[in-house]
Formats: sequence, structure tokens, C-alpha cells
Amino acid sequence: MDFMLLIFIFVIAAFLGVELISKVPSQLHTPLMSGTNAISGVTVVGALAMCATQFTGSLGMVLSFIAVVLATINVVAGYIVTDRMLGMFKNKGAK
Repeated sequence: MDFMLLIFIFVIAAFLGVELISKVPSQLHTPLMSGTNAISGVTVVGALAMCATQFTGSLGMVLSFIAVVLATINVVAGYIVTDRMLGMFKNKGAK
């Protein structure tokens, strides 16, 4: 693909993402973001598959390792946010 086309797609995607997130009510923002972070587990699987291929070379291995680490942090943070959000709805008297 042409480099300028990739830059154009990136800019359009960033603009669309900002516009969509700004339209989400604050009550729905946390559940949507925690669900999105959990879905990023697909990124972990893709990065692990990339690590397993023999055609990546050393740069590919480093980038796929970084992708595994960052996606794993994103998934764990999504579950932590979800747990904290659900903790807000628990009964205060029940422990």
C-alpha cells in the first residue's frame, strides 16, 4: 500500500474515534472502555502468533514481544476497571 494512503486511513480513524467517544454519555464510558479492553485479547493472540512465525526476523520478534506486553497490560487493566465499576454497585452493608 502507498504510505500516504496508510497515513490518510490513520488520520480518518483517529478523527472518527474522537468523534464517537465524545458522543458517549459518561455513564456508559467505563463499561464500554472495559469491554473494549477485554476484546483486545485478540491482539494478544495475534501478537503471540506473530512471535511463533519463523519469518519475522529480529525486528519482528521485538515488535511482537512489545505488542504482547502492551496488549496484556490493556486486557488486565480492562478487567481491573470492570471489577472496580462492579464494586460500585455492590451493597454497602454486605461484606
